[in-house]
Amino acid sequence: MKNTMLKEAESKMEKSVEKIAEEFSHMRTGRPSPSLLEEIKVDYYGVPTPVNQLATINVSEDRSLIIKPWEKNMLPIIEKAILASNLGLTPLNDGNVIRLNFPVPTTEQREKWVKLAKEITEKGKVAIRNIRRDFIKEAKELQKDGDMTEDDLKRFEEEIQKLTNKYVEEMDNQLEKKKKEIMEF
Repeated sequence: MKNTMLKEAESKMEKSVEKIAEEFSHMRTGRPSPSLLEEIKVDYYGVPTPVNQLATINVSEDRSLIIKPWEKNMLPIIEKAILASNLGLTPLNDGNVIRLNFPVPTTEQREKWVKLAKEITEKGKVAIRNIRRDFIKEAKELQKDGDMTEDDLKRFEEEIQKLTNKYVEEMDNQLEKKKKEIMEF
């Protein structure tokens, strides 16, 4: 029973860490990343489709993304979808490809992004602590019902705290990595 609960708690905590990593991948930093376009959907014959499923997206050395659709008639539609998104970038359409130039962000913008990354991380930590709280509560109920001894409850609380510390530390490591990525020039 205790091991099953620990595995379930660990699985939920892993999902929280993965969610943070996913949110970080969609955050804008100083350099262009194709993952920024994953959330942008284009109407492709009546079906909302992500841009990365309609085009090849490459990062060029001059701080820009180059989007080359597989069908040329999609150029204006992709361009319109990028303009409607909250990226804050103006696409340049040359008739063959769309170029998204990423200006060098100011220190103020970088600090704002770091603050946002910290907020995302804190939400993740809260989620992990909530998982810990819920499982400890469930274990206490089991102990009260006589399905778990007091010693087992203590060991369970110690083990779930170790898991919590492990995943909170993992989130902190992800945050530090993201902060370095944001602050690099």
